[in-house]
Amino acid sequence: MKEINFLARVDLEKCNGCTICARVCTTGAITMQNRKAVINQDRCVGCAACEQRCPEYAIEIIRRESPFIAQVIIESSLQEAVDNLCRSAKLHPEQVVCYCTGTRAEEIAAAILKGAKSPEDVSFLTGARTGCKVECIQPILRLFEAAKVEPKKPEGGWQWYGLTKNVWEIPKTIRDQYEGRGFYFDKDEELLNKVIHSK
Repeated sequence: MKEINFLARVDLEKCNGCTICARVCTTGAITMQNRKAVINQDRCVGCAACEQRCPEYAIEIIRRESPFIAQVIIESSLQEAVDNLCRSAKLHPEQVVCYCTGTRAEEIAAAILKGAKSPEDVSFLTGARTGCKVECIQPILRLFEAAKVEPKKPEGGWQWYGLTKNVWEIPKTIRDQYEGRGFYFDKDEELLNKVIHSK
């Protein structure tokens, strides 16, 4: 899905202006004009979220005449800042954070350092979040948080789920309560820290 071969097309006769497509668009490519969905073809990555959820079957996915690659190049001058940002977010730079597209933490970090202001920007630039649209939102939001960038949530958007707790954020009271019941929080944290800081 890093090679963008498709885009969405709206049948304006069928579109009833329900706004579902705009709310689920992973790149913010869909807006509503005169109660009809309008797709910015330059920003659409053909992920089919809109097509799959349109109750009127008013959207189809078609092949692009000119495919493009969603990819952020990491210049050597940016590598140290990228590595530091990833590790601040408790991610290894080479860790795959979007399994659907194979996008690694370092590429998302680079997108943020180069000016991405939202997960929708990250999705457009890297292809992340254009497959299942669920699993990679957590590491993307963690990277924004580590970069001290508060992303602007799209109006009415449905694709953000918020941050969940990770092993580093489990309160001591919970650790103490469950430590003797087969949970090894300190050992888990120690192992994950080794992974994150490995070369």
